[in-house]
Amino acid sequence: MSGSVHLVLADEAATCALGARLVPALRPGDVVLLAGGLGTGKTTLARAGIQAALGGPAEVPSPTFTLVQTYDLPAGTLWHFDLYRLGDPAEVLELGFEDAVADGMVLVEWPDRLGPLLPARHILLDLRAEPGSDGRSADLTFAGTWQTSPLQIP
Repeated sequence: MSGSVHLVLADEAATCALGARLVPALRPGDVVLLAGGLGTGKTTLARAGIQAALGGPAEVPSPTFTLVQTYDLPAGTLWHFDLYRLGDPAEVLELGFEDAVADGMVLVEWPDRLGPLLPARHILLDLRAEPGSDGRSADLTFAGTWQTSPLQIP
């Protein structure tokens, strides 16, 4: 599967709901790239999705300072990367990125920092704030070979 879908997320709850549908549907080898400016909801979406995959409320800290957090989910290990502070794409290799992509499920905030390490098979979820509202819009682009979408998109 390839292509793209545009979604309107009316408020923060809608952003959380998208995360709660997406993350539990991931399987080992799936890579989701969370793009968008500061404050567009990347961490909010990731946190809600991880909590849903864990089965309920759980501590899900932002990886802003640790750069990567891992979670043991029923489907395998989820790696949540925040690459905002990286200066060189090679630094992500020191964080275990190759192992994560090979064996786990991966969420990457600030995927533009990956440079040439960007996996060919991924979902790019680009979030943008909607001026004058609490809402956001999201463009999901499916790149590479997807047998099925992990989401049932309307």
